[in-house]
Amino acid sequence: MTSLTLALDAMSGDFGPCITVPAALQALASISSLRLLIVGQPDAIAPYLIKADRLLQKRLRVIPAEYVILNDIKPSIAIRASQGTSMRIALELVHSGAAEAVVSAGNTGVLMGLAKMILKTLKGIERPALMTVLPNQKKGKTIFLDLGANVTSSSSMLVQFAVMGSIIAEEVFGITMPRVALLNIGEEDYKGLDNIREAAAVLKSKPTINYIGYLEGNDLLTGKTDVLVCDGFVGNITLKTMEGVVRMFLSLLTSPIDKDKKSWWLMLYRYWLQEIIINRLGLFNPDYYNGACLIGLNGVVIKSHGAANQKAFTIAIKQAAQKHISQRISMRLEDIYSRGIDNRTCI
Repeated sequence: MTSLTLALDAMSGDFGPCITVPAALQALASISSLRLLIVGQPDAIAPYLIKADRLLQKRLRVIPAEYVILNDIKPSIAIRASQGTSMRIALELVHSGAAEAVVSAGNTGVLMGLAKMILKTLKGIERPALMTVLPNQKKGKTIFLDLGANVTSSSSMLVQFAVMGSIIAEEVFGITMPRVALLNIGEEDYKGLDNIREAAAVLKSKPTINYIGYLEGNDLLTGKTDVLVCDGFVGNITLKTMEGVVRMFLSLLTSPIDKDKKSWWLMLYRYWLQEIIINRLGLFNPDYYNGACLIGLNGVVIKSHGAANQKAFTIAIKQAAQKHISQRISMRLEDIYSRGIDNRTCI
């Protein structure tokens, strides 16, 4: 089996090495072909490796980093002062070819800015987009982007996101002519901001994209579309709202039962109902799909939730196994350009 080497920003996230390093060991244990370059402050990382299996330790290497980028720092300031930070060193390992992808739970704005500066965007792509793959009610997958890499997006950027999402749906998930929709405040053509309506007009005119129109937020998980596109401001709020609702329901379902006020048969019925609902709703637990891919770059960058627990961060590491996403998008875009299609709209 071909080995896969990932660079891990171990100092990132709300908890740093106490989450990222155990998650790294868990990922190594479950993926025999995985090699990890764990980037961070050695003194902070070492305590979590002391009791690690020696065979696992042979497949990892600690890359020293002197500084850490804080989550609350302004991106423009952090990027200028990024030399020697764990995030920048991890990205430079991908740029040099020492690693095939990077995983970080750090500041989204800084990660996007540094990745764009170090790895560069693919030809015809103005800015990267954060993408995740959500389960839907039809037991399929819905590709959702942008999730926060760009607070505002021009119509051309929305079109580029639609193209990249469509390519991933075809190349990675094998969906023929994937349905593409724009997230909007209504399904009528006249609704929405100018950039959304302008993007819709472009997508409608291009036979290379199976554009089906606008969808509202309540259709996010219904499976009506294979690719759902929006700007990062709307996408981030939509995703986090959905995640918050799911976590709330899971919390309510697993809360303790007051045995003094419930008859035995009612408690038994509740346990039975809990089991059914948790099994169904568990599919949408944010921990199970943690790890958004920053697409449109010359390299694979996976962004984990900053507050991810060990299980969720392990899943983010596993997401980085999709190491050929950038190459697949690039090849398809090159094919589009070779046919003389206007690269300003990317289709």
